[in-house]
Amino acid sequence: MEDFLAISECSTDELTGLLEESRSLKALYKAGQRDLCLAGKTLAMLFEKPSLRTRISFQVAMTDLGGSPIYVKPEDIGGIGKREPVKDIARVLSRYVHGIMARTFEHRTVIDLAKYADVPVINALTDWSHPCQAMADVLTIVEHFDRIEGITIAYIGDGNNVARSLAFAAGKLGMKLVVASPPGYELDSASMETANHFAPGCVTQLDDPRAAVADADVIYTDTWVSMGQEDEKEKRRKEFAGFEVNADLVAAAPKHVKIMHCLPAYRGFEISDEVTESPNSIVFDQAENRLHFQRALLRKLMS
Repeated sequence: MEDFLAISECSTDELTGLLEESRSLKALYKAGQRDLCLAGKTLAMLFEKPSLRTRISFQVAMTDLGGSPIYVKPEDIGGIGKREPVKDIARVLSRYVHGIMARTFEHRTVIDLAKYADVPVINALTDWSHPCQAMADVLTIVEHFDRIEGITIAYIGDGNNVARSLAFAAGKLGMKLVVASPPGYELDSASMETANHFAPGCVTQLDDPRAAVADADVIYTDTWVSMGQEDEKEKRRKEFAGFEVNADLVAAAPKHVKIMHCLPAYRGFEISDEVTESPNSIVFDQAENRLHFQRALLRKLMS
């Protein structure tokens, strides 16, 4: 593995290896010990989109491994690919740092960074894919269920980058994903076909949230209004009516069901405050596991 751009590009062995390494490094971290395998190495963190979890988790992970993270704000580079071509940014940074993490709008940006960089490139989010989040989610599921294979996730809401990455994870790791979306917001057919190519029948699409959660081990949701879509807020609120993860929907699922959300959560929109704060919620375990998965990923790619 040279880069980490999308789960669909990774083998099952690579993904399971990263999960095992995540659990090992998390145990080390909880014991107050550190693995300084990246001492003397530097990670450039490029941001087109701001983020609390992405920035802090990568920065802490890199520091905990003995390395040095450098936060690069959008204004520092005038927009990736705007003031200067992505291929030039990639080649210049390759002369300065040992790895590049990018949180961008277009997925093409991270593809081009990886193509022209001589150092590992990590996709920390694009509009098409959010692989670090999905793998932190799988790590969280393993911790709560002690298994991956056979787990059923009901994803309720917009068929976005998170849903797509979870679909690829399901196909690679033996899970099932049921996506329930209102018309026009379904997971795209190409991504469904890719996931089901890995494991036939692992991903299905419905328009009924209650049917989707009937056999779920996990109910997962994400914002209905992603960054850059703020002008669609009221339109989406109307079109997603009936898709809020609330107490009534959770009651239609098995009692053992866990609730997941990648945050930030807009309580009262896609998820209720009651459900977020319920004993079934493992939302903040997910948030923590961004740190532990990314530590393992940095170690794998940069040590």
